[in-house]
Amino acid sequence: MIKRLLSLLWLLAIVVGAWQLARYSGVPAFLLPSPAAVGQALLQQHALLIHHACYTLGEIALALLLGGGAGVTLAIAMAASPLLRRLLFPLVAASQTIPVFALAPLLVLWLGFGVASKVAVAALIVFFPLCLSLFDGLCRTPPGWLELAQTMNRSRLRLFLHVRWPAALPHFFSGLHMAAILAPVGVVIGEWVGASEGLGYLMMHANARLETPLSFAALALLILLALLLSGGVALLRRRFLYSA
Repeated sequence: MIKRLLSLLWLLAIVVGAWQLARYSGVPAFLLPSPAAVGQALLQQHALLIHHACYTLGEIALALLLGGGAGVTLAIAMAASPLLRRLLFPLVAASQTIPVFALAPLLVLWLGFGVASKVAVAALIVFFPLCLSLFDGLCRTPPGWLELAQTMNRSRLRLFLHVRWPAALPHFFSGLHMAAILAPVGVVIGEWVGASEGLGYLMMHANARLETPLSFAALALLILLALLLSGGVALLRRRFLYSA
């Protein structure tokens, strides 16, 4: 954990150093503000940034809950029923050929400028990697485990809870990790299309007013949220995989 933190700090130092060198090359401040200007915006506008960050975080949490719940439910249903697998898997795969950018304006039109449209956009992005990863894990349960459980006359429910689900946990957490990284992207896409609050909304309005340091500060907070979500999933993975 300490090594990862040190690696992250080194990477941050390299990025900030390269950023500062780019400023010395003559790039206008309204295109690329200095790290000091972004830090000043973080300090001076912290109340505004925290307000919009909390709003975006709430949307991300709802998207993970709804999109992740739907993905897990459908993955279990397809793994349990060959009929559902034949009917639904092609539809799930085909749904990913539709660009989210094309759906986002329609969802905002249908669901309005509130939380619902942003959650729907992010939930659509979150749904597929978690559903596909868990479905793959459930279908890859070692046959020997299943044969041993069947010789003990295990019911289908006990077979799932004690054999198939533990075997699929690594795949589940891989999908959840990808979902946690993609959820902020989906929320910000929705906020860019139409919103009245959130970090994506704040970035758009800051860019329109050429307040680039504020836009970069909002972007930094969004990256921080994504890193915290990724770290939280990593902790859950370590906890449940070691105890499984």
